[in-house]
Amino acid sequence: MQTKNKITLSIVLSLILLGSLTAQIVSRDSPLAATYYKTATFAGGCFWCMEAPFEALDGVVEVISGYSGGSVTDPTYKQVTSGLTGHLEVVQVSYNPQKVSYETLLKVFWQNIDPTDGGGQFVDRGSQYQTAIFFHTDEQAKLATASKSRLDASGKFKKRVATEVIRFQRFWPAEDYHQDYYRKNAKYYNRYKVGSGRDGYIKKTWKDDKEALKKLGYFSKPSQTELKTSLSRMEYKVTQECGTEPAFSNAYWNNKEAGIYVDVVSGEPLFSSKDKYNSGTGWPSFTRPIEDKNIIEVADKSFSMVRTEVKSKSADSHLGHLFDDGPGPEGMRYCINSASLRFIPLASMELEGYGKYIEQITGR
Repeated sequence: MQTKNKITLSIVLSLILLGSLTAQIVSRDSPLAATYYKTATFAGGCFWCMEAPFEALDGVVEVISGYSGGSVTDPTYKQVTSGLTGHLEVVQVSYNPQKVSYETLLKVFWQNIDPTDGGGQFVDRGSQYQTAIFFHTDEQAKLATASKSRLDASGKFKKRVATEVIRFQRFWPAEDYHQDYYRKNAKYYNRYKVGSGRDGYIKKTWKDDKEALKKLGYFSKPSQTELKTSLSRMEYKVTQECGTEPAFSNAYWNNKEAGIYVDVVSGEPLFSSKDKYNSGTGWPSFTRPIEDKNIIEVADKSFSMVRTEVKSKSADSHLGHLFDDGPGPEGMRYCINSASLRFIPLASMELEGYGKYIEQITGR
């Protein structure tokens, strides 16, 4: 009897494990997707600004901008922005619960909005820009209500949380040009996010939680006192004084391990091992940055030369220089000082908060 029970338990555990693994690899276009993926719907004002933070989460399969909560069938953007249809701009999130929880989605939602504003969000005013959590199940309703109550009780905000928890009815996808707007129109999107006041509000509200800001893609530069303590002499010379380390005598020029290279000062993601190559110069060389927006190019006329200096956006760290003799299709060579970088191996990326770049590095 004991042997039979052990066999039964083994079979059950195997089935559970198989289901877990299947949930992690099934395609979102597969007929099985509805079985393994769940859906969450959030209204956080302009849906352009709500796609990016959810898509950055490991375990989120897809984020679609659209409309919910109104009475008009298949509404257009023009109709919704009139404020007469009753719809709110929302994002619908498909996620793998084996990798990311609904509680995590709620946390990211709260960190990207002003939950006390009942008249819209930032410069966008009107009922169509109000915030709401549209729950799909009783469990989501319970978790959302509890999360809202905790936020109210935390004392984080002077005013009460105005975000409503509403039963989901129907979702209408927005027009194609709205989907992934932050990717397709990155420059305009970034200007809008800053100009609308959302960007500054997030930084100010969560400034005491550096880990939260890091996960939201915000990286900051420590004080000079902190830098002189935390950086080595060479790291300080390179990043703060535009110095150059010796060729062939630095940490990463010949590093072939898979992983990500981040700003040694702020932790901002800069380069991928997938784009690294041996240029023969003795310094780490890359064909492109991992995120274009994290790199700043500046004209450098020092030493009677005209070059393009490369700096990190958030910490303004000197990284190296950009040349046009690279092997890639764009012909770019980002020649970077090892002292300006911190390398995070592939196996540690998830733990250190860079999980969203794993697929980009591994290609799967």
